[in-house]
Amino acid sequence: MAMNRELREFLRSRRARVQPEDVGVPHAGHRRVPGLRREEVAMLAGVSADYYTRLEQGRHLQPSDQVLDAIARALRLSGVEQRHLHNLVRSTVTAREQGQALVSPLDAGTRMLLDSLQIPAIVVDVRGDVQAMNLLGRALLPGLEPLPSVSASHPRWLFLDSTARDLLVEWEMVARLSVGVLRQAAGRYPRDSQLHALVGELSVVSPEFRTWWAEHDVDAHCRGPKRFHHPVVGEIVAYTEAMQIASSESWLYAYAAEPGSPSAEALSLLGALAATSEIETMPQENPGGPHGIPDGNSQPSTGKPLRANGPRVQ
Repeated sequence: MAMNRELREFLRSRRARVQPEDVGVPHAGHRRVPGLRREEVAMLAGVSADYYTRLEQGRHLQPSDQVLDAIARALRLSGVEQRHLHNLVRSTVTAREQGQALVSPLDAGTRMLLDSLQIPAIVVDVRGDVQAMNLLGRALLPGLEPLPSVSASHPRWLFLDSTARDLLVEWEMVARLSVGVLRQAAGRYPRDSQLHALVGELSVVSPEFRTWWAEHDVDAHCRGPKRFHHPVVGEIVAYTEAMQIASSESWLYAYAAEPGSPSAEALSLLGALAATSEIETMPQENPGGPHGIPDGNSQPSTGKPLRANGPRVQ
């Protein structure tokens, strides 16, 4: 994912989707390509056609913020797309110049906050790896596990685990948004080897990912209502909010149901089942040991949830 190639393909894809009549450009004669011509973008942005052409070709130019913002307006970019354009053209932080994402481990305070929430919640880093989940988060999202599990990648879970497709009623919408978030991360960290490997793997294995990645759409982190068809408690509508953890490249996702709704009752039941499973997997006291202290034959907790009147709660 060379930086100039990413910039070239992004600008071409954004130019192709803008119709001349949408920006007041006379639409005369046959057009060989969809959308605006390069010279029309240049005219709308107030730069020379040669300068914009060289920029779109991925040449190593250093346009000012004002020029990039003018091009963003000409191409009718959204806020997240405008930031993506800036990231593709240049890096503004030393870590980004190096091209590697700096992912810090969660501190004790964040983990305490996560565990204290009475709603499902997870923490995801810039590569889509799940750093931590609370008990309800694990129960709501079966098949997804926190690091260091091999099942900790949210993008891999979405595209490669059939559980995710069965669980998420609007799987395509969520998966497309995930591709956009990953595209934004790749623009900020163009030489991150783990991001390269993830994108390459998913492009080979998943036709949907390969198709949507080629569209060069970028998106912000997911928020709003999300519908689940849960294998244990049935239908759930949860309102999702993504909050970036201060001074980090990690986001906390929390899922809340409307109070008193069937979804809230389903989440409450799911929490009770998950808590019961957690208790049942804790080490048992050894009745024969002094003062109830387990002896050396006691088995430690596996941390794996048990079945509770149906499919396994995770």
